[in-house]
Amino acid sequence: MKRCPLSRLEDLFAALAESYKLYIPTDGEKGSSFTLWSEGAEISRRLNTARPPKDFFFPQSEDLMGFKTHGQTVELVDLRTEKEDFALFGVRACDAESLNILDRVFLSEPGDSYYASRREKGVIFTLACNKPAETCFCTAFGIDPSRPGGDVSCIECGEYLYLEPLTQKGEAALERLSAVTEDCDSAEAEPQREKIAKTVSRLPLADLSTEGFGEGKTDELFSDERWAELSRCCIGCGSCTFVCPTCQCYDIKDFKNGSGVVRYRCWDSCMYSDFTKMSAGQPRTDQTSRFRQRFMHKLVYFPENNDGVFGCVGCGRCVAKCPVSMNIVKVMRTLGGKKDE
Repeated sequence: MKRCPLSRLEDLFAALAESYKLYIPTDGEKGSSFTLWSEGAEISRRLNTARPPKDFFFPQSEDLMGFKTHGQTVELVDLRTEKEDFALFGVRACDAESLNILDRVFLSEPGDSYYASRREKGVIFTLACNKPAETCFCTAFGIDPSRPGGDVSCIECGEYLYLEPLTQKGEAALERLSAVTEDCDSAEAEPQREKIAKTVSRLPLADLSTEGFGEGKTDELFSDERWAELSRCCIGCGSCTFVCPTCQCYDIKDFKNGSGVVRYRCWDSCMYSDFTKMSAGQPRTDQTSRFRQRFMHKLVYFPENNDGVFGCVGCGRCVAKCPVSMNIVKVMRTLGGKKDE
């Protein structure tokens, strides 16, 4: 393990920026977001960014390829632009785990080469949550906010930032920070981890459980009559899906740009009435079925097909952003118990 004085955090960022295009969370009018680091930029002390870091790997909108015609032939144009290695500093434990979930989707055969190339170029520096929020429930999904994953796991304790490499990419990145870090005993960070554990145990959602969900629950939960009541207030705005770090639905379209045709993809939402709409019609004709699809996917379908791993990381963004306060926590508390409770 390495450590760096918090007073030299600017020097650490400068050293990272020599090798990577560095992004850190900074505060703005609409909350915090990952922005390109520049000298003097102050790291946000908010818990989570307004939007998850998945944008760097699975952008909200991206051009996939271009088509140009030359007589009877069609030329395919590769429109990918990412070329530089980049680093994200300050990714929280929940968001780091969300990338592992997206990996299961985009890196399984046949792999998504657009996502894969970004994952290869990106280095994740995580940061432990010294002050978890009341909307957090990552521990329900087995995530430890004091020991975040990523390539380099960081925690602030006392006057130091402690850095622990977890992957080969992380080890390579830390080697480039030798001028601003020094070796240390990993036990030095334990007091802060214990403080975080105590804080987490007192959070309002600390008792949230995944019991009642997961593999083998499709038949039992799909036909549960309580979906109708749960979905009654949902307005189908899709806010929950667009702030979610694990949602992966997208649409693909073509458009003419004057010199040919460009194919692009953009995020979509299972909460929308035209999602997966086909010429034969809409497979989910009412908001209840769309609402059920979102939560069944995260709590039942995904773990059914991914070794028991749930499709939620408990970041709390949907809890904070839903305009009608209907979220996965309420679904879990309602359907996780018995029908007569």
